[in-house]
Amino acid sequence: MTDFVQVIAITDDLDVCNLIHNSLSLYGHQAICVPSSSDAVQMLNSGVKVQFVLLDTSNDQQHGRLFDPALLQMVRNDQLCILSETGAAHWQSIAAEWKIRNVLTKPLMQHDIEKLFGWQHTRSSSIPPIKSSVMPHNFHLEELDNNRFFLAASPAMMQLYRDIRILAPVDIPVLILGESGVGKEIVAMLLHKYHARSENRFLNVNCAALPTELLESELFGYEAGAFTGALKSKPGKFELANKGTLLLDEVGEMSPQMQAKLLHVLQDGSFSRLGGRASTQVDVRVLAATNIDMQTAIIEKRFREDLFYRLNALTLIIPPLRERREEIPLLMEELNRRGGAGVGQPIVFAERIFDAAMEYHWPGNLRELRNFVIRTLILRDQEAAYTYLRTKAQTQTNAATPNLSGEMSEKKSPNPTGMKDAISEIKNQTEIKMLQDALSASGWNRRRAAINLNISYRSLLYKIQQHGLSA
Repeated sequence: MTDFVQVIAITDDLDVCNLIHNSLSLYGHQAICVPSSSDAVQMLNSGVKVQFVLLDTSNDQQHGRLFDPALLQMVRNDQLCILSETGAAHWQSIAAEWKIRNVLTKPLMQHDIEKLFGWQHTRSSSIPPIKSSVMPHNFHLEELDNNRFFLAASPAMMQLYRDIRILAPVDIPVLILGESGVGKEIVAMLLHKYHARSENRFLNVNCAALPTELLESELFGYEAGAFTGALKSKPGKFELANKGTLLLDEVGEMSPQMQAKLLHVLQDGSFSRLGGRASTQVDVRVLAATNIDMQTAIIEKRFREDLFYRLNALTLIIPPLRERREEIPLLMEELNRRGGAGVGQPIVFAERIFDAAMEYHWPGNLRELRNFVIRTLILRDQEAAYTYLRTKAQTQTNAATPNLSGEMSEKKSPNPTGMKDAISEIKNQTEIKMLQDALSASGWNRRRAAINLNISYRSLLYKIQQHGLSA
């Protein structure tokens, strides 16, 4: 995305969003969908210039939220456009009341789009839309707190967004799985945004960053005198997040002692502060996230199975960046537009930078991509940025060499991290082979396959989903 977009479409219906993208892209026009007027206002406040703001009427039959005063102060009437259902004639009179010239109906037709852009072509022709062969037309962008955002363009991420919107209002725990840096906290923030608790706090605790003693006091708080230096009482994150949402990030790294205490809180919603005698009751929606293989951790007795099932009422799996490469240019432009958290003015990326970025594997996922954009904004040397990406991509290519059977295998360095990765890969391939053999032998009767593998039916379903197996 750039500092100029042709259309900001306000709709919380993903199907309508796809309709808008597909209709406009056929005629070379660019649109960004946001779910609410406040998100549009936030984009405009950040400096985005827009040609039109498209207001979807699907979920606003009383037009109570359609004409947001803050939005109306930022755009002219001739920039507003209403998108209504066919036959909904009353929107014509409503548009007249608000002096809105443009009312379009679904589906968007060529003559409507030409009329919309035709009469304003002269005024806006000095600001051409950015077109790139690597930019997908169909994507969803959503603003979150603290200058964070969620972006989806690939089929997997679009489906993830649909799943989030389905799960968000349901008051049950959700386990978020994905590699380090894929955006697990962003997904948790979205789950909180669309829950009834969204007016209350969303808090995050990194379970891997604190030793057991500090993590216990961070989660449950402590009373004055509970330990040396505890001069006054302090509430923990569970108390502070009461009626809100608490994300337990990297929950797979939690010690066995803390796992037992957490299980107790999840079972009855009560706990005691360190050094305290009174029991505190809280109402908190708990979300958990981890980048480890939870099933392996359970088998190796590193994670309690009963706690896993408490946290895993429903699961969301975030694909790594290398499996959704079409989103890389969009993410780069969005990070660029936001100025890398204020470290520099946006730049115009050369097309070959996008090409090189899409060839690279990005093992650090979004975190690594963000660091790359920030570094480029600071140094403002696109030649060096291009060389960096090409070198990294070439290093990955050289790491793959043919084995004796002619197949490609990745070279593993003898350092501890490489050995750990190699062992993990061997375990994954062995597990996939066992699953495929058991499922084939049972004619894809999953209950029979689970019995033959001596694992639970639920574990088998998780592993089938995790490895993307199909009959």
